[in-house]
Amino acid sequence: QVLLVQSGGGMVQAGGSLRLSCVASGRSIGAYTMGWFRQGPGQQRELVAAITNDDRTKYADSVKGRFTIARDNAKSTLYLQMSNLTPEDTAVYYCAAGGSNYEDTYDPRRYGYWGQGTQVTVSS
Repeated sequence: QVLLVQSGGGMVQAGGSLRLSCVASGRSIGAYTMGWFRQGPGQQRELVAAITNDDRTKYADSVKGRFTIARDNAKSTLYLQMSNLTPEDTAVYYCAAGGSNYEDTYDPRRYGYWGQGTQVTVSS
């Protein structure tokens, strides 16, 4: 069993930056693929970024070059550094842990553990 607790997020103006953190307890995250997903109002949950247990990363096209995912297995913590934010990035962000291989990291069904979600609001 893995418990994921998120922190960070909030409100920022367009062009600003935020960092999300996700701390895991119960089991080391080292063996898991970790991901950040987001869900806007009336939208499906979509992958923002993922990092496999061998540190391969995948990003949504809309965030490439602006967001960076990183993991610290010793601290059982996942991070998402978000820069140059736009109003289109406004959503609830979720961290997740699962056994996905690289090809399936986009699929939320591949993740068995989820954080509680945190709101990110970007104003224009």
